[in-house]
Formats: sequence, C-alpha cells, structure tokens
Amino acid sequence: MPRTIWSGAITFGLVTVPIAVLSATENHSIQFHQYHLADMGRVRTRKVCELEDREVVQLEISKGYELSKTQLIPISDAELRELPLPTAKAIEIVAFVPLDSVDPIRIGEGYYLQPAQPVAAKPYKLLVKALGRSSKVAIAKYAWSGRERLGLLRVRDDVIVLHAMRWPDEVRDPAVVDPPSADVSDEEIEGALALMETMSRDDLEGPEFEDAYTDALAKIIEAKREDKPLPEAREAERPAEVLDLMAALTESVQKAKATRGEGADVHQLPGKTAAGKTAKKTPAKKAARKSRSA
Repeated sequence: MPRTIWSGAITFGLVTVPIAVLSATENHSIQFHQYHLADMGRVRTRKVCELEDREVVQLEISKGYELSKTQLIPISDAELRELPLPTAKAIEIVAFVPLDSVDPIRIGEGYYLQPAQPVAAKPYKLLVKALGRSSKVAIAKYAWSGRERLGLLRVRDDVIVLHAMRWPDEVRDPAVVDPPSADVSDEEIEGALALMETMSRDDLEGPEFEDAYTDALAKIIEAKREDKPLPEAREAERPAEVLDLMAALTESVQKAKATRGEGADVHQLPGKTAAGKTAKKTPAKKAARKSRSA
C-alpha cells in the first residue's frame, strides 16, 4: 500500500470530499550509487556551509530567497505550509471541461485520491458518477510544496485520479521549432495512413511495451554477480536513408503485417508500384492500337 503523501479535501461548490493522496505510479528502474574506482568506497554528496567550510546537518538547513548577492530572505517550511491560500488544504475544482480540450503537453504526474473518512464515501462516489456520466474532466487548483498548482481530475476504474498540470506560461511556444517546409503528396499521406492502420492496436499490452532496458541491465548485473560472460549485445539496426518515401511506406506495411502474423502481401499503395516507382497510365488510344495489332 503506497503511503499518503498529502491529505485535504476536494471541494466543488458547497460539496466537500475529505481525501488522502497516494502516488499512482512507481519506479522500477535499477538504481546506481557512485563508488571510488580505486577501492570501491562509497562516494556521497555532503552539505557544506561555504562560509564556515564545515558539513551541516539537516536541522541547520532552511530555504531562502536571494534578493541580491548580499541580501537573503529566509523562508521556513512552516511558513510555506501556512500560506494564505484557499487551496492550501483543498483541491478546489474551478471548472469542468472536455478532456480533448486539454493539450496533453500540460498533463503531468498522476496521483490516486482516496476517501479519507467514512463520511467522504458518498460525496466521493457522487463525483465519480458525475464525472463518468458527463464525459468531462475537472480542472482544479491546489497548493503543494510552497506553490499553487493546477490539476486535472479524471476517473479510472471508479477511482479519482489527480494529474498535475503546467500553467499556460510554463509551456513554450511551438514557434521555437522551425517547421519543415517540404511538401508531401496525397499518395504519400494515404500510404502513411495505410501504415498507421496496420500498426493500430486496441491496447498497450505485449512485449513491445515492456521495459527492455531494465531487463537487459538486470541480466548484466546477474552475470557479473555469478562471474559469467556478459550477454551479447544485439547490433542495433541503423535507420536507412529514405530515398523513396512510397517504397519505404510499402516495405514498412509489409514488415508490420509480418510482425503481427498477417499475410505479408500488401495491397498496392496509391500511385506507386511495388518497386516504389510511379505507375504510369497507358493512354487509351495507344492501348486500343496495341490490342488491334496483337
């Protein structure tokens, strides 16, 4: 059972739902420490006061805001907890919107919200059912770790999930990227759609969606522990330079079908032969002339 990382209440209108916040995700990555190569002694990060040139313990450390090089404003954790915000102890719902109106780039880490008391069961269930029937998500404000945040509430298997959201000014304008100026034909777009259809899935289950990196790393650690040869690394395929886009799309569809166990033969993609060359149409008069001469 994950530990409670925050407790408060969801509020919408005059309805209050006491809740506890639990992390909805967990990290299964293999963690490393740093060691001195000469003797494998552990290398640690120590907190040192640069004025006294000595290590300090956590009780001696506080936060501060630097107004200038010579003036610091100390801020304690207690002062952060007691910020005069209506959202300091509540997740305050401010609006309900369609999910597709929220740019995914603004959606972050997820947390499960659990009813904190027996009295919270009914209003919690009410919000779950209302969100489900409306097909909308809730946008809320809340204050954690010394700052007010924006959040998105949705339902997953009858449990309310809170997603942290970025404020609008935290998302960079796409204009920082220069869009490509190349032109693509309708035939090439249709070829890409055919490939997308071949690669379509109804779920995200299967070996393609498993963490191969962590598994490979675990095998290396096990081999070194037992003093065995390391697993041989497969040589990664280098992406081929795309000279003919339609030929690449045709071959990609064939490979995708073969991977899924379907027939490798592919319907001709629009406007191209199997060799990737443009299919030329024979003029009607010439075709008729050839048939008569035959």
